[in-house]
Amino acid sequence: MSNPSQTSMGWTPLKRTDVSYPHILRFGATAGFALLFLFSFTPFSRAADPATQFDAANQFYAQSKFAEAADAYEQILTNGTTSAALYFNLGNARFKAGHLGQAIAAYRQAEALTPRDPDVRANLKFARNQVHGPRFIPSSWQQKLGALSNSEWLGLATAAIWITLALLIARVLRPHWRTALRGWIAMGVVASLALLIGAKLAAATQAPGSIAIVIRHQAAVRTSPFEESATAFTAQDGAELRVLDQKDAWLQVTDEAHHLGWIEHSAVALTGRS
Repeated sequence: MSNPSQTSMGWTPLKRTDVSYPHILRFGATAGFALLFLFSFTPFSRAADPATQFDAANQFYAQSKFAEAADAYEQILTNGTTSAALYFNLGNARFKAGHLGQAIAAYRQAEALTPRDPDVRANLKFARNQVHGPRFIPSSWQQKLGALSNSEWLGLATAAIWITLALLIARVLRPHWRTALRGWIAMGVVASLALLIGAKLAAATQAPGSIAIVIRHQAAVRTSPFEESATAFTAQDGAELRVLDQKDAWLQVTDEAHHLGWIEHSAVALTGRS
């Protein structure tokens, strides 16, 4: 695997900030102080907050302790904290530790949260360039759908619908505007339908588990979901394969050449986005 430490090769170093906390209910000030007072006498007070853990994981990375850094980032995720920066740094640590498939899986998680982040896209592209052998390459329309996150697609569709409804209400309240608003309403309807279709297609292509990323050095993709079946093709570490079906501990996958086969669930990491 190539050394990605030089920015001239397209590699972006760690992100130092932007660790998001999980959503919690916001209590009143009195309740908050009471809880703070209570927790000060419990083991919870000694638990490091996500930002502190994030800094500690970055320190492991700076010391070239890449496996330890990756484990530290994973621990933060296990505790319920998530962010694009966290997945991005996890991808860097996994890559440096020699786990190409796990690195790509982490970058894809970061991409799902920030699909237009240039650092994420650059490092994901760099990592993908290290992969050899069969893999799945999304079509141009799938890539365009992936330019927006699911929430962004839904947000745009919702906005278009509300604007169209506002125009319809204005047409009723101001009859003399009907002629002037006719074209705008038609555009609003078309835009709403197009964005709703885009949101649905994006949800399908970005659904969790739609892409299997090989996390072993090599993985046999077999002709049927049985260990004794013949090998249809061999997928290398980091290969991204599209998931078509699942049967017990096996996944039916396909590559860019539309070769079909079955791969063990334990040999891959599942993500969304094409």
